[in-house]
Amino acid sequence: MSDLMEMLIRRGFLWQSFEIYGGMAGFFDYAPLGNNLRRKIENVWREFFVINERVAEIDTPLIGVEEVFIASGHATSFVDTAIECQKCGRVFRADHYVKEKLNLEVDPSVGAIKEVLETYQLKCECGGSFGEPFPMNLMFSTKIGAGKGKNAYLRPETAQGIFINFRRLSNYFREKLPFGVAQIGRAFRNEISPRQGVIRLREFNQAELEFFVHPAEKKHPNFPEVSGDVLTLVDKFDKVHRITLDEAVKRGIIANQVLAYFIGKTRRFLLAIGIKDEKLRFRQHKDDERAHYATDCWDAEALTSYGWIEIVGIADRTDYDLSRHAKFSGEDLSIFIPYEKPVVVKKKKAIPKMNVLGPAFRSKAKKIAEALEKLEVSSDEVELEIDGERIRLTREFFDVKEIEEEVAGEKVVPHVIEPSFGLDRITYTVLEHSFDKDMVEGEERRVLRLKRRIAPIEVAVLPLLSREPFTGKALEIAGMLKKAGFYTDYDESGSIGRRYRRYDEIGTPLCITVDHQTFEDGSVTIRDRDTTGQVRVKIENLVGILRELLAGERSIEEFGEKFR
Repeated sequence: MSDLMEMLIRRGFLWQSFEIYGGMAGFFDYAPLGNNLRRKIENVWREFFVINERVAEIDTPLIGVEEVFIASGHATSFVDTAIECQKCGRVFRADHYVKEKLNLEVDPSVGAIKEVLETYQLKCECGGSFGEPFPMNLMFSTKIGAGKGKNAYLRPETAQGIFINFRRLSNYFREKLPFGVAQIGRAFRNEISPRQGVIRLREFNQAELEFFVHPAEKKHPNFPEVSGDVLTLVDKFDKVHRITLDEAVKRGIIANQVLAYFIGKTRRFLLAIGIKDEKLRFRQHKDDERAHYATDCWDAEALTSYGWIEIVGIADRTDYDLSRHAKFSGEDLSIFIPYEKPVVVKKKKAIPKMNVLGPAFRSKAKKIAEALEKLEVSSDEVELEIDGERIRLTREFFDVKEIEEEVAGEKVVPHVIEPSFGLDRITYTVLEHSFDKDMVEGEERRVLRLKRRIAPIEVAVLPLLSREPFTGKALEIAGMLKKAGFYTDYDESGSIGRRYRRYDEIGTPLCITVDHQTFEDGSVTIRDRDTTGQVRVKIENLVGILRELLAGERSIEEFGEKFR
């Protein structure tokens, strides 16, 4: 890890934020190469989860008004337990500190942490004692507007921006389920004591998909495409399965087909960007670990120098979010699902007794009557909410009449399957899984074996000698390739061998060399990063050949005479 991080900082992938002011834990800058790499990973994600799905992408504000996060539950439940040293004043996330110092998994509640501190007499690293554990909300708070302003928060996830736009989004999709809505952007969590570099950030990048389905039809039309894929599952009982997705659904290991589909699609995406299959698994949340609104949740975990880390969470969030926002906003966030043929159903309707309601409830009687008339009753007692007051009514206040009614369809609040991708962790994992060392010409070589399509620099053009006419011709070719849309770099500094090593280290898959023969027959060499093999090609054929090479992963030797 130290070799990799040194290279990433030195060569311009990742830099510590606010470095000249001493830095700040939980923040990293994407330097030129790292920024390009992450953007390319985002584009591959769009291919998998937007372009080839019934999915639209939106972009919503980074700041959300307080009401959004009261409805979502973040304002009250998005907390970690913290402990503060009474001697040095340092604050730690309690469960992480206990795990690090005692190698003990502990419930993160305030009561459980307090018990551990007392039982083990756990001290701060400076030797000081901790005060009482306390809950800390992880959202960054702010104000909108001047003066007192309006309470607001930086969003802790991109998902809420999708849920609160659901009514318009469902209209966009003609209210036809299933459909998905994606968003890529920044999210913010005021982590108590981030300690794992790019693995735990206070400002991070997410790619999230909210896939809306009928509650009773959690199937995906494209499931057969991935159903036969074999992958490693670790269920909530810690049992390891090497199994197909189809079998995992049939055996009830994965709750439903849509969830399994996105597990399979996630695996294919991660393999496509260079994460190694033998270092990838999907772990099911245990019952006491799973969010209260989820019926099933799986994490894609990758093996890194930090151990197994979560890089994607795939959850069945049921109708929790839409129902909460409907309740707090007063908006109807259901979808009308028409039946193939109208059906006749028998219903028991409440008939208000105004002569009893009036004297008992006076000014509220009319509102109570209107609410009663909308009810379908199933017992001799009903409960209503009128102007924030809960009112219980017995049969003395209403009659019950059985009616027959032709129904054309039903209103449902869709359930949500959510694959949520941590782009920073994924980018780091790709870099670590691609980092390699080998021997070339008797010297150790450090090389990033990135997939060609995500390499931040696709092609480097190198003159054999740093003088004319080599430099002029190389600059001309570099300009041609840039105009053709390739991420191209030019380098004339140092020996040609040293320049090859520099580009190997940053993952550039192909180097073009202008040499003496270039001026004899109009050809250049293409060098393969992974095999170090070389072939000569005509300059006029270069653009087409590079497109074909960069679109796949075959070595230049495998193309053989195709180049000549």
